[in-house]
Amino acid sequence: MKKIRAAIVGYGNIGHFTLEALQVAPDFEIAGVVRRHGDENKPAELEPYKVVKSIKELQDVDVAILATPTRSVEEYAKECLALGINTVDSFDIHTQIVDLRRSLNAVAKEHNAVSIISAGWDPGSDSIVRTLMQSLAPKGISYTNFGPGMSMGHTVAVKAIKGVKAALSMTIPLGTGIHRRMVYVEIEEGHTLAEVSAAIKADPYFASDETHVMQVDSVDELKDMGHGVNLTRKGVSGKTQNQLFEFNMHINNPALTAQVLVNVARASMKQQPGCYTMIEIPVIDMLPGDREELIRHLV
Repeated sequence: MKKIRAAIVGYGNIGHFTLEALQVAPDFEIAGVVRRHGDENKPAELEPYKVVKSIKELQDVDVAILATPTRSVEEYAKECLALGINTVDSFDIHTQIVDLRRSLNAVAKEHNAVSIISAGWDPGSDSIVRTLMQSLAPKGISYTNFGPGMSMGHTVAVKAIKGVKAALSMTIPLGTGIHRRMVYVEIEEGHTLAEVSAAIKADPYFASDETHVMQVDSVDELKDMGHGVNLTRKGVSGKTQNQLFEFNMHINNPALTAQVLVNVARASMKQQPGCYTMIEIPVIDMLPGDREELIRHLV
């Protein structure tokens, strides 16, 4: 069986864990890694692989796994899709997902490629659970409670703010889908906590939540990549009231995101050209192995 050739674009935390997930996936081989600085200061674990500055320098890539900051996803995805390479990403600004899907859908169809967006754990795997819960109780209310834990997307967003040397954004669940953001920052010389705090609170990642910004001497002393989620729906099945569903998960944030990205990279090879979110593709397409064997085992 021909293996799927995957390229990793970006090599931060998610890129590192994506490499590990690909290494143990039976149906993938690693086509290479795209880094901003190419093979300069190449980490030891990348020694067996081609490391380049541009996806165009790699050969026979089937799918590009975009382990980039959310706000860079559209640019990198369009570049890869224009080359006929499938893309998957973990874009996580919920309010912009529909617009991104529309934008990448046109490019993917034009170049006979597939893009699967917002494929992390939320949005992503949690989206599938929310969809299932709503189907089981069509009338009702769902709550998504994150944490407590480190938010990768929020942390990256803070690091991009002028005057921030290092950052950590923690998500604290208050219940009924309401969260507090606890942001810890190291501040560069010449900048103040007041100006950094104002910029963070104005960012779309934080504008809708209670946000507290604190200056610390060392962010590294506070870091823990553990996270979690509680999904709850209370509603009505048919005409029957008081149906209650709950889903809990405690995870290493970037490791799970990486696993989801590899799963949907596999699924991208089985879809028609276009752009999809995870709730639009069959869950079975995310698994390796014979389809009938999977059905026999899982149904």
